[in-house]
Amino acid sequence: MFKTHGIRLVVLLVLLPILWSSCRKDFEYSPSMGNLEFSKDTVYLDTIFSKISSSTYSLKVYNRSKKDLLIPNIELKGGSSSSYRLNVDGVAGGTFMDVPILAKDSLYIFIENTLDITETAQNEYLSTDAIVFDSGVNLQQVELVTLIKDAVFLYPEKFKNGPKASFSLPVENGSNSQIEGFFLPEEQLDFTSQKPYVIYGYATVGPDKTLLMEAGTRVFFHKNSGLIIGEGATLKINGALSENDTLLENEVILEGDRLEPTFADVPGQWGSLWLTSKSKDVEINYLTIRNATTGLLVEGNDSANTPTLSIKNSKIYNSSKSNLWARTGTINGENLVLGNAGNSSLKCELGGSYTFTHCTIGNFFSSGFRLGPALQISNYQILNTGEISTKDLKKASFENCIITGSTTNELSLKSETSSEFNIYFNHSLITSSPNTVDQGNPNFDFDNNSIYRNIILNQNSDFKDTSKNVFKIGSNSAGIGKGDINRALMVPLDILGFDRTNEPDLGAYQYIKEN
Repeated sequence: MFKTHGIRLVVLLVLLPILWSSCRKDFEYSPSMGNLEFSKDTVYLDTIFSKISSSTYSLKVYNRSKKDLLIPNIELKGGSSSSYRLNVDGVAGGTFMDVPILAKDSLYIFIENTLDITETAQNEYLSTDAIVFDSGVNLQQVELVTLIKDAVFLYPEKFKNGPKASFSLPVENGSNSQIEGFFLPEEQLDFTSQKPYVIYGYATVGPDKTLLMEAGTRVFFHKNSGLIIGEGATLKINGALSENDTLLENEVILEGDRLEPTFADVPGQWGSLWLTSKSKDVEINYLTIRNATTGLLVEGNDSANTPTLSIKNSKIYNSSKSNLWARTGTINGENLVLGNAGNSSLKCELGGSYTFTHCTIGNFFSSGFRLGPALQISNYQILNTGEISTKDLKKASFENCIITGSTTNELSLKSETSSEFNIYFNHSLITSSPNTVDQGNPNFDFDNNSIYRNIILNQNSDFKDTSKNVFKIGSNSAGIGKGDINRALMVPLDILGFDRTNEPDLGAYQYIKEN
């Protein structure tokens, strides 16, 4: 019995100093002597829009010494007038006094910025400040830099006294999603390159109105936002060829409103550009759509005598669903690049009439599981009730095109005999190895010259960088010099303005040897 109590006493005597030290509140701190270290000497907050808060950025402060330190003060150099905000180790504020940092330890500082630059009369403003540590000879500081852009903000509450716009937006599973939009007033139907536009919700072009976008226009969409071209409405996108293939200064660009580099290639950040079935005469030239849910949704009707959409020299990529989804649409596409997507690069459903010349359709999606091939064509749709709706596919013509991707079968051709199904592929490179279901399907009879002429099957496209949606072809491309000259003469310049009338290559890009 005594032995057991003795053991307990020894254990207690051993634990007492440990418990006492762990509960101490009276650490002896040495004053900071200007010897703090930082994870970076300048914190660059990525570009933000005026009056919109930045993301939260972090700075790590290190105490490399063997002493517990007390930082007399941490504050913004700009004081209370600064547009920046700080949070030091979980505590928000502007000035922090006597901040402890243990030996060989660190603390986090979190930084945000919000600034209204409308009063500066500048479209861009470089917002700077600094986080100051201590003072006098011990002063240390970390610079803060943010580029602020002024913008035209369009949102429902801004036009709350106007008529309401209500639409049933098609969803790719055969159902519809009811959305509430807002009509753009007359004075907001001319988008220019002077300032970017930021849209919250679904902006709608109303009956008999025309939305114009000049070269260099930039439109940014918030989550669950988009642009609707409504009944009797028209869209004219007048982009132009850029001198710089990286800056794209003359193209019109539609994308999400998250400007941080980490969001540069994130699919599904916003909704869609939707051409409703009663929109008309839409003309698009030099447009880039990226990171949408469905990049471009085109609905048509059987009575259309002119194309619902004429689209040239444009790129759509990185959609979480399909880049271009057409339902009974009437589309004429030239020099079109439809890149990576979570479903199909191009989906032509429920019939329609389509002509694509010198287009690149390539799907190498790597941001998740891909549901569909690069190109899907059908003359029917299975509704969520299980019923099948069919429409005549009057024409689906692909000439001097590339249709490929990361799988062995990038072509889906589904037809119901109750409606027409007319397809034609001429001088095109196609990746297709029909699966068991498609074996014997006459749509995949590549020896049928009434459907397929001069087809190159399952050969290397040699794209420059599919992971970044760069679909220029290289010297090893099987499509070099294989185009139909008669079709090339109809589209004499490639998407970058290079002549293709001598020996035309397949796809939107003519091969140009780089120095």
